[in-house]
Amino acid sequence: MASAGLLVVSNLKSMTKVLNSVRDYVSSILYIDLNLLSRKPLPQWNQTIADIYLQTMKTCPNIDVRVLISSLRSDQKATKKNVGVFLLDQQMPTGFERIQTIYQIGVAPKSLLNELGNSTEPECKSDVASPKENVDGNVDKLYDTVVLGGTFDRMHVGHKILLSEALLRARKRIVVGVTAPNMLSSKKLNELIAPVEQRIRSVREFLEDVDNTLQYEVVPIEDFMGPTRTDPDMDLLVVSAETHRSGQKINEIRMANGLKPLDIYTIPLYEGDVDETHKEKKVSSSNYRMDVLGVRIRDPQPRPHLPKTPYIIGLTGGIASGKSVMAKRFEKRGAKIINCDLLAHQVYEPNTDCYNKLVQHFGIEIIGDDKQINRKRLGEIVFADRSKLEELNQIVWPAVLVEVQKIINRYRDEGCKVVIVEAALLLRAGWDIQCHEVWSMIIPPEEAIRRIIERNKMPEEEARKRIGAQQDNLYIVQKSNVVFSSLWSQEFTDKQATRAWNLLKKELKL
Repeated sequence: MASAGLLVVSNLKSMTKVLNSVRDYVSSILYIDLNLLSRKPLPQWNQTIADIYLQTMKTCPNIDVRVLISSLRSDQKATKKNVGVFLLDQQMPTGFERIQTIYQIGVAPKSLLNELGNSTEPECKSDVASPKENVDGNVDKLYDTVVLGGTFDRMHVGHKILLSEALLRARKRIVVGVTAPNMLSSKKLNELIAPVEQRIRSVREFLEDVDNTLQYEVVPIEDFMGPTRTDPDMDLLVVSAETHRSGQKINEIRMANGLKPLDIYTIPLYEGDVDETHKEKKVSSSNYRMDVLGVRIRDPQPRPHLPKTPYIIGLTGGIASGKSVMAKRFEKRGAKIINCDLLAHQVYEPNTDCYNKLVQHFGIEIIGDDKQINRKRLGEIVFADRSKLEELNQIVWPAVLVEVQKIINRYRDEGCKVVIVEAALLLRAGWDIQCHEVWSMIIPPEEAIRRIIERNKMPEEEARKRIGAQQDNLYIVQKSNVVFSSLWSQEFTDKQATRAWNLLKKELKL
């Protein structure tokens, strides 16, 4: 099987079966050349290309499919990846030799005709009609400079369609604005959005790969206007149906600044192959971010100082994020759980060394009538002053870590394979280096505040102090190997746990 392959299409009627077949030959990237199909103006290819991309969601979702626009524009072709397999949907159609020469493919073509049989399937079509006109009513018009914008997180078929629509209407230059972090706070699971530099590279790499004939400017934007605010040389703005009003607003501001208005071309929202009630029906990045919950987002770093068994997972996350419930899920699957919050209560029982240090440091007012540490009073003190919270942690953390290590040693003697250390302060305490990997729970801050108020009967102001004193979700995600979220139903959260546990079972041969 080749990492990258080229498919030359000469008959769209067999496209669905063709895309099903290529999975046996290509593992990573599939380039599609439409050069042998009928000649027509570039903009008229939009629906064919959209249909192909939409088909790939069902037929080959794990392959990065790229329809080559440059092959429709001219014979100047090049791909960033070396093509390892040359696929045809017909038995050596006329013109394939020229394509083989242009792409400098050294392997013999492979015809999929015998595998397809007599296909009677209709030409692949999407359920959404393409828009019939832009502002000036000329759908076939080309523009010197085309501009568009978006988040462009986790390059998916929606992005590829949007970028292809711009490519099909550009004569010289394309400008792409990629949203900077300050524009992401309202996005679902925004902590999982890739850094803007990475998203810019992804957009540029895709554009240069599918059409190397144009000039590209891919830039970060900190508001919806981006470079449209000042660039006088832009001609066409490509937007989606949900951002059409923003396009009109851009023109209002341009005209107020003495710049010419842009023609606006609006593409529809395409529905995805949605398998969860919690997901958006449209093809969206947020759906793809939901798909990585429970999946490893980065490989664990080597921990040569730790014994191989038991395999230690640090489970962390903010207040009310659902850590304890998630820990119980893994306990049912066979893991041993160490709850550091409960351990902390034990290490400052009366007459312990930690108890005496706390009373000496914070005063006798933290002692309740039962001679126990009054956690509510202690919490009021430390969450009102970040420095006092750090002082508390420096007293309690070392004592808790000693107990954690004792329990892990006992589990090792018992032959336990997996231990999960549940600790809200895992990262702040630096205990991540004592774990083979870190798993985390995240929920939006406002949801955490709502849960704290409801669960603990705590005033909103106090709840906000608690949330403000903890590490933010973005930092937690950046330090995690696997991320979960309990924002949706228990069933969906359990699916996340199953994904992570199945991966662990496979790796550890449980």
